[in-house]
Amino acid sequence: MKDKDLRKRVPYHIQRDVLDELGVDQVAEKSDFKISAKEKFREAVRCTGPRFKSCFLSFVPLLTWLPRYPFRENAIGDLISGISVGIMHLPQGMAYALLAAVPPVFGLYSSFYPILIYFIFGTSKHISVGTYAVMSVMIGSVTERLAPDSDFMIPGNDTNSTSLDIVSRDAERVKIAATVTFLSGIFQVLLLGLVRFGFVVTYLSEPLVRAYTTAAAIHVIVSQLKYSFGINPQRYSGPLSLIYTIIEDCALLGQTNIGTLVVSIVTIIGLVAAKELSALAARKIPIPIPVELITIIIATVVSWQMDLKTEYGVEVVGKIPSGLQAPVAPAVSLLGSMVGDAFALAVVGYGIAISLGRIFALKYAYKVDSNQELIALGLSNSIGGLFNCFAISCSMSRSMVQVSTGGKSQVAGAISALVILVILLKIGELFEELPKAVLAAIIYVNLQGMMKQFGDIRSLWRTNKVDMVVWVMTLILTVLFNPDMGLAASIAFSILTVVFRTQLPKYSILGQVPGTDIYKPVEDYNQVKEIPGIMIFHSSATLYFANAEMYIDALYEKTGVDVAKLLSHKKKLEAKRLRKEKKAAKKAKKEAKKRAKEAVKAAEDVGAVEVGPDPDTDTTLPQAIILDLSPVNFLDTVGVKTLRNIYKDYGEAGVQVYFCGCQRGVVESMENGDFFNEKVTKSILFSSVHDAVLYSLHHMIKLIGINSGEMEMLYCEI
Repeated sequence: MKDKDLRKRVPYHIQRDVLDELGVDQVAEKSDFKISAKEKFREAVRCTGPRFKSCFLSFVPLLTWLPRYPFRENAIGDLISGISVGIMHLPQGMAYALLAAVPPVFGLYSSFYPILIYFIFGTSKHISVGTYAVMSVMIGSVTERLAPDSDFMIPGNDTNSTSLDIVSRDAERVKIAATVTFLSGIFQVLLLGLVRFGFVVTYLSEPLVRAYTTAAAIHVIVSQLKYSFGINPQRYSGPLSLIYTIIEDCALLGQTNIGTLVVSIVTIIGLVAAKELSALAARKIPIPIPVELITIIIATVVSWQMDLKTEYGVEVVGKIPSGLQAPVAPAVSLLGSMVGDAFALAVVGYGIAISLGRIFALKYAYKVDSNQELIALGLSNSIGGLFNCFAISCSMSRSMVQVSTGGKSQVAGAISALVILVILLKIGELFEELPKAVLAAIIYVNLQGMMKQFGDIRSLWRTNKVDMVVWVMTLILTVLFNPDMGLAASIAFSILTVVFRTQLPKYSILGQVPGTDIYKPVEDYNQVKEIPGIMIFHSSATLYFANAEMYIDALYEKTGVDVAKLLSHKKKLEAKRLRKEKKAAKKAKKEAKKRAKEAVKAAEDVGAVEVGPDPDTDTTLPQAIILDLSPVNFLDTVGVKTLRNIYKDYGEAGVQVYFCGCQRGVVESMENGDFFNEKVTKSILFSSVHDAVLYSLHHMIKLIGINSGEMEMLYCEI
């Protein structure tokens, strides 16, 4: 079998001269042409007719794809998909408004205005933007922190009694939610979108996003317990607020409204059962059953017929005004107190939307413009904030329904917005008797997918333990802190793991695969052998200030040569020799010619000290050390200084140092860091390890006369 595999190998023969960096530059005719910063700026701001047209069409993608919309192929699918998703927007919008601590009707507004804006400026054909649980709970933490119930308590008729002014509180919270949404949209459009800062989402790795949404789901569940049990716990904010809220909820369980609890339990059981049946019937029925819509219709009818609000004290949605609201300017005075929250909303909303958008784009073979998505979401939020909407992103559940029901373009989103418009104008007021416990139950059931993400821990443990640690720490940090603070802490921890991994790379000595120009770690392969007299040192990470000292320590350890100790030992021998010579000279001068023989004998002793072998001297000192810098993608000033010190110290110890695999940016950093001079040139740089090895052997043949025959044989073998 082994011989058969060998016969299948493709032969590879090449003959050329050994090339250092200077030789490569000469043979390849290195170009020194560089575009100046002035020319780059001039090209960036240059405006021509075609360029202006291209920029304008990329800014408003609707003008590009709508004139070419394939009506016959897509119209029916987009119509059915839009109606299906619009029906889902009704219960989810009202439910997620509770998470944002605003009246349910504002969830419907948030399912209308932003969707129309995204229809014009968005580039993803399949995601369904609108209310989203994670964004809503982040909005709720801001509104409840800046407008707590305690600020709206008014004195009652009795001396010691107070009552909550719900109307004033809700009005203030709507203003806060709209303002922070407007500011997050401005961040997305101006700070991130127009400056092409879409790459910021790369700091949100998949394990981090999934753990963050799981932790946010826990925040969502805890925040809805008060609606399920009919209790009124105190609002907590800041670190550990979730823990305090759970303790408060447990303390108030004795005040549970039985009617509210029964409504919650019955609704949860009914929703779970209905969704399971809907999943079983999905193969036979092309259109998904609107389980949430049927649930709120039944719950509203039951609540109205049984008068749950009056008879059992069940809290209901209340007044739902019909029609649309006029735009309102944001509260400028509040902007300073919500900058951090708005930035967190901007990053999280974009991260979730672009992640899902790229999944569908890859599946259906089209491109999503990440920076245009930032602008589209930013405009949706900033313009939506003017109409009292709260921050939006995209929902996995609605997006999956949009795709499964035949949606093929942004037209499906526009049709879903029209469905919400009809509800706002004509139907919304019919749901005034809907119990809030039903909306909380809808939220619980819709969070099933997020809670299943706990299974990531097991899979990540098998595939990548560092990612598993990031997942667990993100969950813990987000649960212990608010979602905004938890996000910042999680990103910081994720970046630290990258730093730690560069500080703890794998260091190894490379050897040659017999008969090839391939070099592999000697500890990983049985047939890989070191080149006599040459040590090839390799690090799996880049070299910079955080790991420079560890790089040197590992080099000393792997090569078995501690240059610092070696140089110190040589200095001690030199000092000892000088002391002996001085002592012998004094002794020779003091004694007369009578002791000439003793003086000669003392001089001979000094010579013995000078040239005699020292028991501590390392006789296995290599003739050359080759540093494989192929993993190094940049060098800072500390990295350049480290390489300079290595070259200098080993050179003083009689060991020649060569560098190989240097990328162009690394060479430029060495040039800018004054690494090269008249004595140290680019002739010590090589493109490959094999070039450096051959050059080292050739150099050793010239220097070592006694073993020149052996070296020449080895040179020919390699």
